Amino acid sequence: MGSGWSSEEEERQPLLGPGLGPAPGAARRGWEATAVLPAAGPNPGRVYGRRWLVLLLFSLLAFAQGLVWNTWGPIQNSARQAYGFSGWDIALLVLWGPIGFLPCFAFMWLLDKRGLRVTVLLTSFLMVLGTGLRCIPVSDLALKKRLIHGGQILNGLAGPTVMNAAPFLSTTWFSADERATATAIASMLSYLGGACAFLVGPLVVPAPNGTAPLLAAESSRAHIKDRIETVLYAEFGVVCLIFSATLAYFPPRPPLPPSVAAASQRLSYRRSFCRLLSNLRFLMIALAYAIPLGVFAGWSGVLDLILTPVHVSQVDAGWIGFWSIVGGCVVGIAMARFADFIRGMLKLILLLLFSGATLSSTWFTLTCLNSITHLPLTTVTLYASCILLGVFLNSSVPIFFELFVETVYPVPEGITCGVVTFLSNMFMGVLLFFVTFYHTELSWFNWCLPGSCLLSLLLILCFRESYDRLYLDVVVSV
Repeated sequence: MGSGWSSEEEERQPLLGPGLGPAPGAARRGWEATAVLPAAGPNPGRVYGRRWLVLLLFSLLAFAQGLVWNTWGPIQNSARQAYGFSGWDIALLVLWGPIGFLPCFAFMWLLDKRGLRVTVLLTSFLMVLGTGLRCIPVSDLALKKRLIHGGQILNGLAGPTVMNAAPFLSTTWFSADERATATAIASMLSYLGGACAFLVGPLVVPAPNGTAPLLAAESSRAHIKDRIETVLYAEFGVVCLIFSATLAYFPPRPPLPPSVAAASQRLSYRRSFCRLLSNLRFLMIALAYAIPLGVFAGWSGVLDLILTPVHVSQVDAGWIGFWSIVGGCVVGIAMARFADFIRGMLKLILLLLFSGATLSSTWFTLTCLNSITHLPLTTVTLYASCILLGVFLNSSVPIFFELFVETVYPVPEGITCGVVTFLSNMFMGVLLFFVTFYHTELSWFNWCLPGSCLLSLLLILCFRESYDRLYLDVVVSV
């Protein structure tokens, strides 16, 4: 990032020009400026109204990717009857999401070398192919299942961009006092798409077990299959519209950078990985993000299976998943806006969020063991514990992203977030792999939640924060 505003030779220039060195005591407070300032040129700091349109298009793309990824989890019982899916098929359809992160480093390279427009267009095109593949009308169920799996794979390949590029976009287009908010909106919309799958799927597709009201007469296999295909065609249409919009207008960068940090030269691709892997503080906070968020993502993907033993219907499980993610998105954007106003408080915000996540996940796990703990197992307690857990964990994502970038600046944002989301998806993939073989007994999965949240809380508590990028914008620009 920044290659459009500064030359490669500037990477060898002094870090700060004459008279622009760090303030006394800045190093002790973790406010070291380690980026390269651009050569003489226009004074950076201009923002453009079109930044909101760019943010909207990217957020809609992220929303659609999350929606398509979570199509099958909330309607897994209906999909089994309509297409003959096994437990392995259902788990694998969810697993294609984290598997799609295996070529994550190729997308990170593309974002770093070719910029935002090329990467977003390739991502949206993969989603068009994936959603279109699922809609091909064939009568052979075995072939139809292969097409559906192929479509989910292509949609999974779009995951690295929509999950990693939010901080890159916010730095490229937004000023320092809007960056956290823009990061939150762009990153949270993917989760919101997954939440809407919890709502759209169970409401449109009838449940085969007759637990949903007024649907007993409509639970035939042919009718369920028609309703599922309606959802698939609708998702294909939405993705095509978003691809057309990004093809028509999605500039790679504004004419002038919005901040000093946006105009500064970043490290090369190879040097960035060396910096990340040798930075113990980054590895500590990366694990604090990857482990609990990976566990929670895998847990959310099979929430229907987890709640079935406690006699929760497919529709109720969908509503629980929906409100937990929606609450996290709303609180996440609010927290990011707060972080824009009160700078230098990212660690404190994360400590508060993960304290709440540890308590709420413990509450949910003990509630599911009501035969031992004698805690009341009601719809209200399940809703409350799941929603609170989703609020605390999902709202931490944009705060983590901003803290990652501040910690390892001037490593490019896409590379930094790509590494941590790759780790998170690998944790989710491993857990879902075990779910595939133990899908009839998932009580152990519930215990992973409070354990991972507590571990993350301890790692954040020991983490020493720094704000290198913020120093560059606030002090050097003055």
